[in-house]
Amino acid sequence: MDLVWEGIKLGIVLTFLIGPIFFTLIQTGVEEGLKAGLTVCTGIWISDFLYIAFVYFGVSYAAEIIENQSFTVWTGIIGSIILIAFGIGTVFSKAPFFEKGQETKRYNSYITLWLKGFLINTINPFTVFFWFSVMSTVVLAQDLSLQEAMLFFGSIMFVIIITDSLKVILSKKIRKFLKPIHVQWVRKVTGVLLVLFGIALVLRVFVLPV
Repeated sequence: MDLVWEGIKLGIVLTFLIGPIFFTLIQTGVEEGLKAGLTVCTGIWISDFLYIAFVYFGVSYAAEIIENQSFTVWTGIIGSIILIAFGIGTVFSKAPFFEKGQETKRYNSYITLWLKGFLINTINPFTVFFWFSVMSTVVLAQDLSLQEAMLFFGSIMFVIIITDSLKVILSKKIRKFLKPIHVQWVRKVTGVLLVLFGIALVLRVFVLPV
């Protein structure tokens, strides 16, 4: 039970980190509804599951990659480009028109929504560094077995899945109180923040020491 509790605590910490994923989920939930938001979530969750498998089964290889300075540089560059591109596209596109209280409609394909969640999570260097640090400071440090590691990582993912879903549900509930201009502002603010996250990412690569 200690491993479950440790996993739950880490999952809760992740819940309160405000980043590009948070604003993407809110925007999608407000504009396109519950199913669309959860589709973005599944892209994020699959990305996390793949990272967990990578750091667990290829920990020595993962350590070598992460410690390589070129990995940090190229991950930062590619990640910033994708975030900025998503942000600019969001800022200069119009939110779908709807009457106040009207039901949400899906305007993007499920494949597009899934890829959006998957890419935003995958290209974020924080994601791989987080899972690797969890692997090294908990799993390796405590010499956990495969079953114990699955229990620990499963607890983290359980909290992530629940809280991400709640964010989408809440954003859909908020929509009924919004006017079209408010939805447009949600889109613009989300786009600007994605651009800022992208700029911050590339600045961390070239300005801050690595």
